[in-house]
Amino acid sequence: MKTNINKVPGSMMLLIAITLAFSSNAQTTKTSKPNIVIIYADDLGYGDISAYGGDVKTPNIDRLASQGLSFTNGHSTSATCTPSRYSLLTGKYAWRKQGTGVAPGNAPLILDPEKNTIADVLGKAGYKSAVVGKWHLGLGPKEGADWNGDIKPGPLELGFNYSYILPATGDRVPCVYVENHRIVNLDPKDPVHVSYLAPIANEPTGLNNPELLRVQSSHGHNQAIVNGIGRIGYMTGGKSALWTDEDIAAVLALKASKFIENNKNQPFFLYLATHDIHVPRVPNSKFLGKSGLGVRGDAILQLDWTVGQVTKTLDSLGLSKNTLVIFSSDNGPVLDDGYVDEAIEKLGTHKPAGPLRGGKYSLFDGGTRVPLIVKWPAAIAAGSSSDALISQVDFFASLAALTGQKPGAGDAPDSQNVINALTGKSKSGRSWLIAHAGTLSITKGDWKYIEPAKGNAAASRHKELGKSAVAQLYNLKNDLAETRNLADENPELVKTLAAELEKVKSL
Repeated sequence: MKTNINKVPGSMMLLIAITLAFSSNAQTTKTSKPNIVIIYADDLGYGDISAYGGDVKTPNIDRLASQGLSFTNGHSTSATCTPSRYSLLTGKYAWRKQGTGVAPGNAPLILDPEKNTIADVLGKAGYKSAVVGKWHLGLGPKEGADWNGDIKPGPLELGFNYSYILPATGDRVPCVYVENHRIVNLDPKDPVHVSYLAPIANEPTGLNNPELLRVQSSHGHNQAIVNGIGRIGYMTGGKSALWTDEDIAAVLALKASKFIENNKNQPFFLYLATHDIHVPRVPNSKFLGKSGLGVRGDAILQLDWTVGQVTKTLDSLGLSKNTLVIFSSDNGPVLDDGYVDEAIEKLGTHKPAGPLRGGKYSLFDGGTRVPLIVKWPAAIAAGSSSDALISQVDFFASLAALTGQKPGAGDAPDSQNVINALTGKSKSGRSWLIAHAGTLSITKGDWKYIEPAKGNAAASRHKELGKSAVAQLYNLKNDLAETRNLADENPELVKTLAAELEKVKSL
């Protein structure tokens, strides 16, 4: 019978003990190809970590920076999660395909198994690949996943050899782990039922039964109640399989470390998509109250701990020197994202986006300019920095080139090989950047153009979307915070950049 690790008391201590056990059997096996680890944070802003000037102390992430290369102009492709993840794995802008917006928890797989992903390409180079953590790219066929049977197509049909995932996000049902094709610890006598249309049976909801909630909703997030927290969507059943929110980070760190241990003697690729610091923010008691900035700050500490567990595992196995670690985030920061958790009230002097304007959902740079740290001691100078322009859509072509592979016809159409910039051999990345948040912007040199768009300029006082009915043009060199629209003063430049954006859109 499988042990339900998310129900085991003291799971944090269990993981620490396992990590120490690894160190006693450390090996120094070298490989001609670097191991590759992408640690993908969730909703982490440019200014959220101390290595980038944040008030929350993040020593493990800071150590990555001190031992590697930090970028000041690294970007996700979108200001929201699903499209950024799609672009990272496929090398294709998500806005080119319908149905790649923020996915519901019961969405079918939105990636095409017939098209290669990063995992496919690295598999051809001899890598064993795993995805651990938040997936949020849909699962199953168009008619919907069979939550009580084989859940496919999914990561295993996209080139990964192993997967241990949250199907969507922590605030969306189903609130279970899926390992490869099956829900973990599911009792067949208590099947899972999921709906995004209407309540199931007479189950209580956050809307009708707020007295059952331990975390209140600020907007939405008031449907199914799991672990005393309202979620998006409805679900029943699967009681033995439900995750415990406080243990998610420990479970994911353990699964990531086990994958590294099991594949220490061959090249491996690990895509670790953490859930922190996405809502609901319910960090383990080990971190509660430690940041001084409320549970959002505490969740950043938990993220930093996760990074530390992975790097300690690499160190203990003698793998760090020849492992390429990429740390970044799927989009910029957000404070109130559906729960009453005092993220705004306890913010203090901390600036989640640093000097940037906007955050998650925003067309301004705070939406997509995120921390990007690359460590590879065998090839990258420690403590270096770069202002090269990098997009996560370029990871596909760059890692393919690094491992001697070429994307096939139709693969990664928007990905550029910037491996020399990623490894510090060149200070030049891509020459222009496309960012997406409902509509598009293009950055080239010092200038950023945002195309006109319908919609609100802000969703709330703390969610600035950046949409405007008129063209916007900012000089990022002189005005990094994008406070002065210079479009009227530079009509020819607006025309030129608009034409270049249209050219990219038509490809």
